This record gives sequence, structure tokens and C-alpha cells, in this order.
Amino acid sequence: MKRLSIVFGLAILLAACASDHSSINGTWTAALSGAQQLNFTTTLTSTSNNGLNVTNLTFNTQSPCFPGTATATGAFVVSGTLNGVSTGGFQMTVNSSSGGNQLQMNGTLGHNTVSGTWTLSGTTSGCTGSGTFTMNKG
Repeated sequence: MKRLSIVFGLAILLAACASDHSSINGTWTAALSGAQQLNFTTTLTSTSNNGLNVTNLTFNTQSPCFPGTATATGAFVVSGTLNGVSTGGFQMTVNSSSGGNQLQMNGTLGHNTVSGTWTLSGTTSGCTGSGTFTMNKG
């Protein structure tokens, strides 16, 4: 009976520590504050090797930094999972289709919210700066 309890306890512990990336999957809305005020909506889907597939990226604010389409890549590294909710490090890079502008975001996921810092660099006038961001899963 004691062995069964130990085996059952280990099974629960392993299940709690499993790397479940599904917490990141879904539609997210981001609000950036600081030198630039940017807002966007995107869909994130985890891929193998801690990667993120970033699709449906739409800026909701007018900005000369991202006037048309933009492409993005990202990563999500799970640091823990409790009750089916993953936490971990988040990174995303957004590149403008024109102008050579790049938005770099680094943060932490916890309970359907990613928060962190961002840096914008580019060749378009006024497209530099940094600040903080919050992304909410919706």
C-alpha cells in the first residue's frame, strides 16, 4: 500500500511539472506604453522547441512604424504548470514590412496575461523607444 501511495504521488508530481504550452495558444491583445503607444491583436500557437507561430497580427493604433503588414516570430519557455495553467518566459519580435522597424518584446506569462518590457528600433523617424506592455488572452 505504501508503494502505491509513493507511485501515485510521483505521478501527480510529474503531471504538475509537465511542459504544457497550451496556455499560450489563442488570441491576444497587447497594449504598449512608454515612448510609443501601440496596441495590437494577434493569434499565438505554440510549436515545437519552444517556438511560437504568430498569425493574424493587426495593429489597432495608427503608427508610422507599422503602416502596413508586419511579420512576427516568438518563443515561449514553460517554467511551471499548476492546475493546467503554464507560466514562463515570453519573447516576440515584430518586423515592419517597410521601413526596417523592429519591435522586441520580452516578458513573463502568468494566468492568461503576459507582461514585460519592449524596445522599438528602426529607420523611420520617431520609431525608437522603449516601455512596458501587457498582453491579455481573450
